[in-house]
Amino acid sequence: MNSLESVAQSLAGLSITPSASITHAETNSPASWREALLATSSAPKSFELIKTLVYKPKTAKTATPVPVVVIARDETETSSSALGKKLNLKELRLASEDLLADFFALDKNSLSLLSLTSETFPKVVTVIDASIASSSSSFALHALSSSATVFLSGQDIISYLQKLETEDVKVQEIDFTSLKSDVAATPSKPAAKEKEDAKIDGAVQIAIGVKKEVDFSTWYQSVLIKAEMLEYYSVSGCYILRPWSYSIWEEIQDWFNKKIKAMGVQNVYFPMLVSQKVLEREKDHIEGFSPEVAWVTRAGSSDLEEPVAIRPTSETVMYPYYAKWIKSHRDLPLKLNQWNNVVRWEFKHPQPFLRTREFLWQEGHTAHLTKAEADKEVREILDLYRRVYEELLAVPVIPGIKSEKEKFAGALYTTTIEGFVPSSGRGIQAATSHCLGQNFSRPEMFNIMVEDPNDSSGQGKTFAWQNSWGLSTRTIGVMTMVHGDNQGLVLPPRVASVQAIVVPCGVTAKTSDEDRAKINNACDDLAKSLIDGGIRAKADLREGYTPGYKFNDWEQKGVPLRLEIGPNDLAKQQTLTVRRDTGAKIPVALADLATTIPKMLDTIQNDMFQRALAEYNAHLKEVTRWENFVPTLDSKCIAVIPWCEREACEDDIKERSGRAAEPQDERAPSAGAKSLAIPFDQERFSPLKVGETKCVGCGQEAKRWTMFGRSY
Repeated sequence: MNSLESVAQSLAGLSITPSASITHAETNSPASWREALLATSSAPKSFELIKTLVYKPKTAKTATPVPVVVIARDETETSSSALGKKLNLKELRLASEDLLADFFALDKNSLSLLSLTSETFPKVVTVIDASIASSSSSFALHALSSSATVFLSGQDIISYLQKLETEDVKVQEIDFTSLKSDVAATPSKPAAKEKEDAKIDGAVQIAIGVKKEVDFSTWYQSVLIKAEMLEYYSVSGCYILRPWSYSIWEEIQDWFNKKIKAMGVQNVYFPMLVSQKVLEREKDHIEGFSPEVAWVTRAGSSDLEEPVAIRPTSETVMYPYYAKWIKSHRDLPLKLNQWNNVVRWEFKHPQPFLRTREFLWQEGHTAHLTKAEADKEVREILDLYRRVYEELLAVPVIPGIKSEKEKFAGALYTTTIEGFVPSSGRGIQAATSHCLGQNFSRPEMFNIMVEDPNDSSGQGKTFAWQNSWGLSTRTIGVMTMVHGDNQGLVLPPRVASVQAIVVPCGVTAKTSDEDRAKINNACDDLAKSLIDGGIRAKADLREGYTPGYKFNDWEQKGVPLRLEIGPNDLAKQQTLTVRRDTGAKIPVALADLATTIPKMLDTIQNDMFQRALAEYNAHLKEVTRWENFVPTLDSKCIAVIPWCEREACEDDIKERSGRAAEPQDERAPSAGAKSLAIPFDQERFSPLKVGETKCVGCGQEAKRWTMFGRSY
């Protein structure tokens, strides 16, 4: 008896008759499931998908876990943190495949509420979306298989679950829309002792008020708001980039544009909307993005005939036109770049600049005649990304290649620069440059084909070799996390929109209007002379604010250098300079400013990089035994291990390290470690002995040193 027959028999015993039952191709995502159903003539004309999510709450290691099974409409936003608070359960996380197999003998693609039986129901907590019962929709459910579907009404679903209830175990009906609003409106509970310890003694309302080393997440959000880097927006996961942060992005744009144009790259702009047919043409590619794709399904009050996606990236947007424009090998290379926004509907905890539903980036897409040309460009672009971080943002990164598991969906290989945030002990993918190989130029894809000039017969054809590469506003978040301190933002001079702020001092209520004007004019003249010398400077002549207030304001905003001028300074024809990064105070003669200030800014830039580099290197630890692996992560370091480079081993390392890790902040990403990069520079680590050095994860022969760590 197949799964569909088994389900039909079970439902018949409960006097439930599906409106339709369908077998179809195996599916592994909501998008592919919907597509499979729409491809059949037996499906109802309109229907909704039902998702079944299984969460595992945090429990003692010796306790038997009680999974939470959530049954909801596919479009319902089911916040695990909000649900956990409602159910009084800690740290709900999606259950592993092993747990699903143990409890239901199914994988996640076959799971549905029909896997709840009189045997399994009492062992779990079952939650149902309250809107299902009153809906008139026809709901699609997996019939214990990813290739079989039954359609039930909302009342049928409720009836099925109610017949499983016992005196002790009931279905919990939850209105997820109200739940989300309730959590947002609920005042925070009194801070725990750790939060109290994070508060800075004597901090006033205008200050950051939280210690970076104690409550990093709150510190980060406070810095971004107090420094006027961003503002929260009415759509969750989206943020307003204010001028103070957008100016940093402009500096990066200006620098990078000059470099890529020198390589022959041209800027273009493609539409943000892409049809479902085109987006899903590359199977591996769309599978990598499917959960994050945002779809436009309505225009006004009318449903669109075909949904269109908002680009999560632009490979499938651009390449149909590459096929149109590239007709001869003489049309190669084609090198295009666009500065745009993309939308990836993240369901994880959003973090400004690092993980947002909409972000700004540049994405380059190039086509070449040979693999050698493509390989060369991949590394050239990656080095430009390294220079953006190291030369502009003073943030050290390590170049390398991604594992097969972590490479870009649809790519031949992915190169990366990996950053590190010491305060959280997490790595961060700073930028990537991908060689797509000929995956997208094949006939079944976009058919970007030219005659082979090296074929003497003149009949040979070859497919274009393609690259894609991207750098986003994540740069700003990484810079903030690495350099910021308990006073706020610390900006590297090369990206600061104000490199030097001039502040009048020594002005009191007794100061005459004439002396006040004299000091203000001196400040204004000093700022103008710096601007004439190529320094981005400003005089703060705001009335009604004390010098102390202005000092704090500009320190929070991270201005690299403060110049103070008071009556005594005027008399001595000097200014007192104060470095933001160290607080060092140095008097400088006004006559020497044209040479001294640029040198001082260069020194600040270099010192910031060298401090961050030393910190990064101090947190890179060679680990050759598994028993040292998780303790290294728990000490906020990156574990560099001899690794076999097998995907199964990587999965096992992530699962085992997550299980053995110390408890993490509920807002933090997973505690499991994944491969961050296989560094290009292997010589910085101890030599691996062929045939002797074993993989830390599985004991097989190790190939290369690989960075493993928790990451954003």
